[in-house]
Amino acid sequence: MRYVVGYSANARGHDAVNLAVSLALGRGASLDLVLVVPEVQQFGAAHAPKAGFETLLTEQAQEWLDQALSLVPPGVPAEAHIRIGDSDAHALIEAAEELGADMLIIGATSYGIFKRFTIGSVAGALLHASTVPVALAPHGYSRQEALTRISCGLGTRAGAEKLLDFAVGMAANREVPLRVVSLLALDGGDAAGAAEAAREYAARHLAAALPGSEQEVRAEAKAEVVVAHGRSIEEAVDRLDWEAGEVLLIGSSRLAKGRSIFLGSTANRILRALPVPMIVVPSDYELKTLNHSASNDVPREAQQ
Repeated sequence: MRYVVGYSANARGHDAVNLAVSLALGRGASLDLVLVVPEVQQFGAAHAPKAGFETLLTEQAQEWLDQALSLVPPGVPAEAHIRIGDSDAHALIEAAEELGADMLIIGATSYGIFKRFTIGSVAGALLHASTVPVALAPHGYSRQEALTRISCGLGTRAGAEKLLDFAVGMAANREVPLRVVSLLALDGGDAAGAAEAAREYAARHLAAALPGSEQEVRAEAKAEVVVAHGRSIEEAVDRLDWEAGEVLLIGSSRLAKGRSIFLGSTANRILRALPVPMIVVPSDYELKTLNHSASNDVPREAQQ
């Protein structure tokens, strides 16, 4: 199993490495730290760099990557890669495809509110084009311990069941509790009735996602359904209790093409209030996380 980390020599890059370490621990995953540098040829003639600039740029990039590798603890295998291109997002997607990565991990922009998300241009491009899950570290993320809980944001649109299958498999593989979360934005009306309907919907789909294999039964014993509501989605997120070692899984908008990501308006609103990392799973992503009775035969690189 491999995770590609989009690294930059700033606080955002450090956040991404910390989250990557947290995700890798307990899963035997290796990290590929990727730093994208611009093509020298893209400079116009009037601004052409001096001779030797490309060498200096590569040397500086390698120095930054050496610093990045020093952030990774000894127990997590990691390699560094320099990629050249005029689009960071495109270069990271290409790296993920070439390396057979199971996930892309990046940090929020550095000017976001502390431990909250601000989506920059690179993250925005990845969240519209990646064909593998994208993990987003909130600004100021410093944790390097293994995950303690998986939360799954369950909506009512088509495809929600596949996301829940993914969440069940991820929680079972990591042997951590699963929390299925429904967020309701209510301005008056029957809040109690709407919350109960959402809880019943989530519980029904959670039961369907746990068909009864030994590992899934263990996951079911540690699974719960919670409903949070407020005057807005942001307020509903704020009303939930979040663990420091938790991540939230969400799915792509229905506008996404097959096996790709498109971040919808609700997900963007969740991001503005979320204090923990978010993993966005592509539309129609091939389920590779569930372990059935023959789970020992599933290749490690095919498990989340």
